[in-house]
Amino acid sequence: MYEPIFQVDAFTNKPFSGNPAGVVLLKREQSDNWMLSVAREMNLSETAFVISEKSPFNLRWFTPTVEVDLCGHATLSTAHILYEREIVEKSEMIEFKTRSGVLSTSYISGWIEMDFPSFTAEKVVLGDAVVRALKCEPIEMYNSGGNIMAVFNDPENVYNLSPDFNLMKQLDADGVIATSLSDEAGFDFISRYFAPKIGIDEDPVTGSSHCSLGPYWGEILNKKVLHAKQVSDRGGELQIRIESGRTFIRGQAVTVFSGQIHI
Repeated sequence: MYEPIFQVDAFTNKPFSGNPAGVVLLKREQSDNWMLSVAREMNLSETAFVISEKSPFNLRWFTPTVEVDLCGHATLSTAHILYEREIVEKSEMIEFKTRSGVLSTSYISGWIEMDFPSFTAEKVVLGDAVVRALKCEPIEMYNSGGNIMAVFNDPENVYNLSPDFNLMKQLDADGVIATSLSDEAGFDFISRYFAPKIGIDEDPVTGSSHCSLGPYWGEILNKKVLHAKQVSDRGGELQIRIESGRTFIRGQAVTVFSGQIHI
């Protein structure tokens, strides 16, 4: 018996950029240990597992070390495969049942839009542990969506970060979002995301972090529609829309390879 598996680059329209995710189309339920083993074998920031043959699909996400509650780029990658393989028509909305509730995606003019929750940002006192882990002092710090969000006033600070990942693992958060206004035309803000505690030193492009970033920068800039860039080595682009307390994230994706897992 085998299960189809794909690798997709998300938040990009070019192979070998954006954020790679594994997507496994399951014919039947598999154990948590089996899914974690596959994710460890893929050794990507996340691998998505889809169960069911029609919407609403059951969707779960695993890093090489843990199952996570929400993953944007692996959701985008999964929707891309379902549309590309014509399991779902592009005119139809896809619903996913997940640990973060029911999430939906729609195909719009070559982009896939995901309907995600919005995370509030609670301002906190800047801690020495965060500064030591980042090796750079932000101007403000927030708790949001299980992460620490560090805001910088100079984009160069975000570009040049070289964190101490061992210290970062000791922080009381899943990961650290670093962000500033963009210095590049066509983008409102930039970010990077570090999550060594859950097995990801730096995530190339992170959809879920924009559930914090979109509402935060939308309020700062008084905008409902924003363009974002994650400035990791691979990099990626996102379109954000804030509406009715939800964060709508648009991205593109390309399939890099497909194969079979023999079980």
